Amino acid sequence: MKSIQIGVVMGSNSDWDTMQHAVQILQQFGIGFEARVISAHRMPDDMFRYAEAAVGRGLKAIIAGAGGAAHLPGMLAAKTTVPVLGVPVQSKALSGVDSLHSIVQMPKGIPVATFAIGNAGAANAALFAVALLANENPDLRMELDAFRVDQTQTARNMTLPVTGSDA
Repeated sequence: MKSIQIGVVMGSNSDWDTMQHAVQILQQFGIGFEARVISAHRMPDDMFRYAEAAVGRGLKAIIAGAGGAAHLPGMLAAKTTVPVLGVPVQSKALSGVDSLHSIVQMPKGIPVATFAIGNAGAANAALFAVALLANENPDLRMELDAFRVDQTQTARNMTLPVTGSDA
């Protein structure tokens, strides 16, 4: 069994549609992770315990997704020195801009790395976590390099529909 290196947490199970994209990347790279709901507003004591135990449990990063008021990433960061990677979940009211502003506006001294709103942000947060781990793992670095090469080749292989007289 792989040791858990990355925590993936979200404020509600409704955030899973977004956060599953982080989990898929971690699985692709064979990174040990845990995924759970920890609500900053409905479970504050659980959230504090999770953050306070993160270092002792060997977590290398916490990917925290939250929508609306989006306090989860910042409050976790306030209680641990483990890097927190914030993913704004798209909300109905303001399309996730409210979440983005809540996560990105951290006071000096309590950093949260903040990613794009939604699925791309979740995937990129996981790729960032992979890159952090790859600093100390040459095999993982090679896998990440190969992933990047594959992305480049996929882009090079893209075609556009033929239109107009230039075809």
